[in-house]
Amino acid sequence: MNESAIRFEVTAQDGTARAGVLETRHGTIETPVFMPVGTLGTVKGVRFEALESAELDARIILGNTYHLLLRPGVEIIRSCGGLHRFISWPRALLTDSGGFQVWSLGALRRIAEEGVEFRSHIDGTLHFLSPEVSMEVQATLGSDIVMVFDECAPGQAAHEESQRSMERTARWAARSRARFDELQRQGMDTGGTAERVGVSGAQALFGIVQGATHLDLRRESLERTVEIGFDGYALGGLSVGEEDHVMYDVVEDTAPLMPRDQPRYLMGVGTPENLLEAVARGIDMFDCVIPTRSGRTGQAWTSRGKLNIKNARWARDSRPLDESCECSVCRRHSRAYLRHLYITGEMLASVLLTHHNLAFFLDTMKRVRQSIRSGDFARFQQAFLEQISFGSE
Repeated sequence: MNESAIRFEVTAQDGTARAGVLETRHGTIETPVFMPVGTLGTVKGVRFEALESAELDARIILGNTYHLLLRPGVEIIRSCGGLHRFISWPRALLTDSGGFQVWSLGALRRIAEEGVEFRSHIDGTLHFLSPEVSMEVQATLGSDIVMVFDECAPGQAAHEESQRSMERTARWAARSRARFDELQRQGMDTGGTAERVGVSGAQALFGIVQGATHLDLRRESLERTVEIGFDGYALGGLSVGEEDHVMYDVVEDTAPLMPRDQPRYLMGVGTPENLLEAVARGIDMFDCVIPTRSGRTGQAWTSRGKLNIKNARWARDSRPLDESCECSVCRRHSRAYLRHLYITGEMLASVLLTHHNLAFFLDTMKRVRQSIRSGDFARFQQAFLEQISFGSE
């Protein structure tokens, strides 16, 4: 039996776009995959039953070390048997390390070689995160995929600043690897025993490539990260303010150099256009808050671009959000009704818009996978991007 924490296989390739299968102890994930973000142990505005339904069929969601460390706290999750049991989610989980969140705190945090001392954005209490602490928290959470603790430089950071940050990320990656391995040997993972053929009960650890927008630093970061050795590799520090074409240049230069037989993950990205452009450059995994956050702010993603349900033009419109969408929201409700719900402050508006947005993102990735397997990805991408640029009628 293969005792790897995960198993990944590229099953089809069309140009540099890849389709594959990622096996975890909590289920099989087809890639390219979009992972809904469940920062606090919940994907905002949608029940787990809907995520598990045939309509959405989300095979993996995210949790966040920083937020779960603050609330409800590690000891509560430990006492409840780990994050899967605490939230009653039987499918795969990936946990972010908290590095991006503490970086984004600005004046509330102080970064040193040992780690990051920061004040909670909730109540101002003092906390500390380091590679070792992050690995300990994620071991308690019991996620299928753990992310190393990294430092995220600003997207437009100068070369010297980006290099210092990249080098610290490399040192922290080695420390994350060492502590992670110790914890796995001690059996601290609470995720349970393996239920999947060929996959062990252990956790997988992904390395993160940094270097801002400097291609030489990205290559060096990748080399140093691969030298340490991980189960998968992520590109971090993108979609943090730089223009899309800059992000695409980094992905196009870096992704082909990443190990072919391991998952490639672009963190925190993005719009439907971003997803297809990154898939075309060889990326396998994505996450972003866009579909859920947009739903809560009255925005719907459709095959003809983004629709603002608050617009008065929809007040008497009996059409669905997207006439090409087969989700339950589009099959049942009109733009006029959804606008009424949103304008009157009904919470159902956010629930329905979020459901539709997730359905659109997840269905788009399903169609991407099908087009790669059929050798038709380039045509699909062109047609998709042309249609989405038309705008809602």
